[in-house]
Amino acid sequence: MNRIWIGFGSGMNLKFVISMVALLFALSVSAQAQQTGKIFRIGFLDNSTDSGMAGLLEAFRQKLRKLGWIEGKNITITYRFAEHKNEQLPELAAELVRLKLDLIVATGAQPALAAKSATASIPIVMATAGSPVALGLVASLARPGGNVTGLSSLAAELNSKRLEILKDAVPKLVRFGLLRTPGTGAAPQLQELKPAAVALKLKLEEIETQPTAKGLEIAFQTAKQKQVGAIMTAVGRPFFAERKRLVELAGKYHLPAIYFQKEFVDEGGLMSYGVDFDDLLRKSAHYVDKILKGAKPADLPVQQATKFEFVINLKAAKQIGLTVPPEVLARANKVIK
Repeated sequence: MNRIWIGFGSGMNLKFVISMVALLFALSVSAQAQQTGKIFRIGFLDNSTDSGMAGLLEAFRQKLRKLGWIEGKNITITYRFAEHKNEQLPELAAELVRLKLDLIVATGAQPALAAKSATASIPIVMATAGSPVALGLVASLARPGGNVTGLSSLAAELNSKRLEILKDAVPKLVRFGLLRTPGTGAAPQLQELKPAAVALKLKLEEIETQPTAKGLEIAFQTAKQKQVGAIMTAVGRPFFAERKRLVELAGKYHLPAIYFQKEFVDEGGLMSYGVDFDDLLRKSAHYVDKILKGAKPADLPVQQATKFEFVINLKAAKQIGLTVPPEVLARANKVIK
């Protein structure tokens, strides 16, 4: 009797397990069926240019593909570029919102602010925003709140480090220029940079410019008139998009410069210290993946950049007659000879 009872119980347990598996499978199939043919629509908002962002965009798209998101198959991406005109960002953001997208990716602080002003419901992933808490994009890094989350590029925090490197590389430096675009986007960076300049006994000259061929030429002429001995640029997509022109002008006017991305040095620039922006764009794809699968931006903590690189180009140093001290060379992750 015991044997019969045990066998019968085991059979009942097995039937129960089989029933539960069948139920879970049915629910899974049902959920998948709901998604069949579903194409998620993503907006991409940037304040620079399509060509200037090409490399970073490819890093973003490659990671999306690895995560299973293929343009034209299960996602579409609608791109909007402000062509260096921040005043156009609000309307471009409004255009994306009117398309009733599932998610918006905004590359920097200004695009993210424009997107946040345009919608409180569509999830927003900021790919490279500096100082997101100070700018009011998120309540805190750990608990973003609202509909915005993503990556912080530590733009403001790293500028003081760049200035320190610039001072060490140009020991006799007295006055340096900071190229910045009009508006309030550079405010957090200046808030960090001004006390750093005082500590290093350097005079800061702010040079406001539009990142166009004519605007940048005038900016470098102004730098020379102000007897600036070296330059930096505020961190931002517009300057990144015009990196080739910036590097050419720094060489033309024989001004040592330190940039915020290694791509400037790839174009022939003197030095760069900053985060790996390719890495930030790839990580932003992970946020997109999680949100499209149901996660809420408010529940996804903002990540800060973790990969940094210091690169020096000795060819560029020779071009402007600069001898980089050995102790500075020793600190570099990469030296181009």
